[in-house]
Amino acid sequence: MAGLLGDEVTLTWEPVAVEAATTRYFYEVHLTGADGVVEKHSVAAPNRWHCDYVDTLQLSPCGWVRWCSAAGEHYDEPLRTDYEQLFESVMEAVTGSEWPGEQPFFEELNLRVVLPGRDASLPYAEEHISLAEGLHEDLYFSLLEYFQHRAGLSLGDRSGQPGQIVPEILTRPDASPSAIVTLQCLHVSSVPASPDVSLDRADRPLSESQISALLEALGQRTLRSLTRSGRPVVARYRPGSDRAVLISAAQHANETSGIVGALRAAAELDELAHAHFVISPLENPDGYHLRQRLAVEQPRHMHHAARYTAFGNDLQAQPLASGFEHTIRERAIECSDAGLHVNLHGYPAHEWTRPLTGYVPRGFEMWTIPKGFFLIVRYREGWQQQAQRLLEAVIQDLANIPELVAFNQRQIVTFEAHAGELDFPIMHNIPYLLMQDDAQLTPLMLITEYPDETVYDEAFILAHEAQRATVISAYTHYQRLEPT
Repeated sequence: MAGLLGDEVTLTWEPVAVEAATTRYFYEVHLTGADGVVEKHSVAAPNRWHCDYVDTLQLSPCGWVRWCSAAGEHYDEPLRTDYEQLFESVMEAVTGSEWPGEQPFFEELNLRVVLPGRDASLPYAEEHISLAEGLHEDLYFSLLEYFQHRAGLSLGDRSGQPGQIVPEILTRPDASPSAIVTLQCLHVSSVPASPDVSLDRADRPLSESQISALLEALGQRTLRSLTRSGRPVVARYRPGSDRAVLISAAQHANETSGIVGALRAAAELDELAHAHFVISPLENPDGYHLRQRLAVEQPRHMHHAARYTAFGNDLQAQPLASGFEHTIRERAIECSDAGLHVNLHGYPAHEWTRPLTGYVPRGFEMWTIPKGFFLIVRYREGWQQQAQRLLEAVIQDLANIPELVAFNQRQIVTFEAHAGELDFPIMHNIPYLLMQDDAQLTPLMLITEYPDETVYDEAFILAHEAQRATVISAYTHYQRLEPT
């Protein structure tokens, strides 16, 4: 809303006390004109209390009906909409089924839902109103939580391996609502590929074939592992006399700008005589294949079902020496002795909601509204000073990109209008976090977070330029750090 109103209107939010017995909720809207006159409006915000599928009490948006019969009977209560019934029918089909005693429970759990409606674009950034995207998010994360709960894991535990959960939400305005839940084999057939694009001006995510071709031209030695479906996870090692750096992207495969940024930066470094690095631009090929597959139907959705591997886990949560995707990082560090890992990430470029489970995405509350490009530096014990110096140097370089600074300023202002002051330190308009992590494979890890999910065209170009610039800056300044 702050973005829609623009700079000329000041937006503030204040909590309003309500009685515990309240059955209907409202926003109280106070509009103050330039002449000081205040208009007051009441906007209905129907919500209902309910328990979700992991027995947690939620207050969620819902339908509502209010009417009076000819006999004078009054009704003022929640209405189970078709939308809620679709969600509940899918959840009950899954939770009411019998599953094996050990993980993974399936290869692909496919949820094919037909939703009579279409998305509505909003005239601000990448925002839109999308019940379809909301349903994808709620089905995916609700089922992920259900299987975590079933496996005895805490909610949000990224090590669970239920299998690949795939909500396919089809928007068909003239169709009847329907849902079909099936168990399928892992998807290994090819997805229609978009034409190759110029890497420096790529205005959309790259095809899997173009990523492979670009990677093949880099470095000298191939490192290889396999995913659950049998797809190769490939990295290239370029030995040199510099201190080695591991560059990776697509740990979460729906975060696509890092792939382009990593390949661009590696091509630039590959031209240097003393360069020493490992480039792993597509760490999660199964997830990326799913992202490309889902984007054929819904190109501007976040597709968090493609976030994790085909096991259903975060590859970083895979145990050491267990094979599969994480093996590439282990082999990269073994052959190069890399002391810095530049790990390129993204996050939603527009508001992220779970409308049927409390609205704000559980476990990801800080990511629900974009807040610009920011950095996270993690370090092992004894490396704090080097981490601080590296962070300051990289931010100073990024502050010399005017388009990036202006982008961050806009996003932070909009974020703070809704969520209050940003709870991150900020340096030169770049938010950051600095934290110790003794469990990581390298002494230093620099993580980027760009709001890239769903963006295209010039917005996507700026995203991968920020990723590229971060890699080059981090590589350069890492060479100058004093060792511990």
